[in-house]
Amino acid sequence: MILVTGASGQLGHAILSVLSERGTAAQGSSRSPSPRGPVIDFDDPAGISFAGVDTLVLVSAGEAEDDVVIARHGAVIAAAERDGVRHVVYTSLASDGDHLAFALAHRWTERRLRSSSLSWTILRNGLYAELFGSLFGWDGPRLTSAFGDGALAAVARADLAEAAAVVAEHPDRHTGRTYDLVGEPVSATDVATRLGVDLVDVSLQDKRRELDAAGLKPFQPAMLMSIFTSVRHGFLAEPGTDLRTLLGREPRDAAQVAAESASAGR
Repeated sequence: MILVTGASGQLGHAILSVLSERGTAAQGSSRSPSPRGPVIDFDDPAGISFAGVDTLVLVSAGEAEDDVVIARHGAVIAAAERDGVRHVVYTSLASDGDHLAFALAHRWTERRLRSSSLSWTILRNGLYAELFGSLFGWDGPRLTSAFGDGALAAVARADLAEAAAVVAEHPDRHTGRTYDLVGEPVSATDVATRLGVDLVDVSLQDKRRELDAAGLKPFQPAMLMSIFTSVRHGFLAEPGTDLRTLLGREPRDAAQVAAESASAGR
């Protein structure tokens, strides 16, 4: 059986949907009751059970401080070893993402998997085109951006979900592989051009002030600022071919996906 964690989240739900569309039997776990699978709370290690699971798609349990995420992932991997899971597919972070403030928990999880008794595949996912678009702002009719002249090798979430499903269906073909699933570079100018609007640059200092006043969780401003500065200074723009190879087709137009996301926040 294939089990996809985080089924109530956007990526986990999308992976399950792709598997269903392809006629592949799978269940999804979440922290709350769901018709798609069992309740599994990563914060309750004693309650984690993967009995009967052959392939586990571990969707990163982020949105927390590093120690919390690491504890969750460690508990999952330990339970997978104990319960006889054959293969774990982990949705990690793109290789160029080491400069991001949320990279550490991903790299720790990769290291833990490599030292485990499990068969594994690591999907180093690029940042979502949807996320990129959502990080723009609007000043009346003008698009605002703290990305400067930088670009992001963004990926549509749906493509990452399909890639995860492809690997989960035939894990033996991908044992011990680490895939860098990034797209073609997309810049703020590209997004503004797709929308047919003027673009206004915002400094990192002004963006930090905006985030500090936004009432976010304590760890979120630093995470978001690391995205802005990494894109602005060219650390997340390197394209790759692994996504195209897994999909067997050209990836979706990430610039268009980002533009649609930016427009939705207007």
